Amino acid sequence: MTVFQALVLGIVQGLGEFLPISSSAHLVLAPWAFGWQDPGLSFDVALHMGTLVAVVAFFWKDWLELFSEALIKRRGTKKAFLFWCLVAATIPGALAGYLLEEQAETVFRNPLLIGIMLIIMGLILYLVDQHAAKRKSISEMSFSDSMLIGLSQAFAIIPGVSRSGVTMTAGRALGLTRETAARFSFLLSAPIIFGAGVMNFKDLSAGDVNLPFIVGIVTSAVVGFLSIGFLLKYLTERSFALFVWYRFALGLAIIGLVFVRVV
Repeated sequence: MTVFQALVLGIVQGLGEFLPISSSAHLVLAPWAFGWQDPGLSFDVALHMGTLVAVVAFFWKDWLELFSEALIKRRGTKKAFLFWCLVAATIPGALAGYLLEEQAETVFRNPLLIGIMLIIMGLILYLVDQHAAKRKSISEMSFSDSMLIGLSQAFAIIPGVSRSGVTMTAGRALGLTRETAARFSFLLSAPIIFGAGVMNFKDLSAGDVNLPFIVGIVTSAVVGFLSIGFLLKYLTERSFALFVWYRFALGLAIIGLVFVRVV
């Protein structure tokens, strides 16, 4: 892992984790397309630590209020209710990651499968976004809404689906506004990213923390923070169409490259 590769992959992670384009797909595809070696476990931890820093830094006031209302003041407020909705919604994704960890590292990392999933989920996002109602704010979400979004997050174990993409699609299908769907998706990302980091952090050694490791953390954190702000502002005025067309183009390019390499 060179510093340049760490910089590129940090940018990829920071963009892909929060934009609905699948960070896991891009992190598999970039080394495959450029002929780089697998960056390994330590760098995966670095990238996740970076995006965790980004989402906590961006929503630190929200998380402070959620923790305070639910765990300290123990009040039956909307923020306390939202906190427990986020906790419950995290469970399906965590279980999927635990039960399908081996497949996620082997079978699911197939470029052809990734290309197909980019296109399929892009089409679903487009159709749902165009036909969904726009009536619910985050304070109007029900427990069942949060659980359905949490269940959808489990499908993100397959690269190309996109954790943010599938949760925003589910949110739009349930009648959330685009900005609300994105905000809930970002809040929901914190515990799942934290869990993934903790699971792998125990396997790190002091020798793993080198310059590329630090570059990966800083880059993914900065780019991730900017990505969150960009998307929240973007969705107040525009649809997901830009990201849908990007998914279509990338998926077709990957499928074409797979067949070219086979021939």
